[in-house]
Amino acid sequence: MKKLLIPLALFLVLAGFLFVGLSRDPREVPSPLVGKSAPPFAAPTLADAQQRISREDLLGRAWVLNVWASWCGACRDEHPVLVEWSRRPGQTVKLIGLNYKDQRADGLQWLRQLGNPYTTSIFDPDGRIGLDYGVYGVPETFVIDAQGVVRMKHIGPVTPEVLRDKIEPLLKQLNG
Repeated sequence: MKKLLIPLALFLVLAGFLFVGLSRDPREVPSPLVGKSAPPFAAPTLADAQQRISREDLLGRAWVLNVWASWCGACRDEHPVLVEWSRRPGQTVKLIGLNYKDQRADGLQWLRQLGNPYTTSIFDPDGRIGLDYGVYGVPETFVIDAQGVVRMKHIGPVTPEVLRDKIEPLLKQLNG
């Protein structure tokens, strides 16, 4: 009798894990960074290899870090949403781009052709900054508070709904 209960118990445990896993949104991957200080960086901007920007330069007000690349199809899907958002009257949030594993010329041309929604873009050609932020695919977007603490991570393209329902309410809360 005990020999029959062991496989049944194992099946029930596995079925429970499967049930929980299927009920989750695959884009809602929990990030170990949420609630922790954003990793430090000091890197050149995409537009000017001589100009550097660091995490400390961005402290004092909540900001958004959007990881993108010219070779990324999903980045092309989200780009018009970010451009429109950046051009809204009264928009004061710093939208910082992280140009990830890209060629400088390709990233610059992409922004010239499609519009540049970013306050500035950080150039991360070898993906080291992205690695520190736990990026495993682009696009990914982080909301970071005035003290430099990661408050949200969104995996995949930013859609109008994600912007309206998640990012903007959080930014409003963080900026008072």
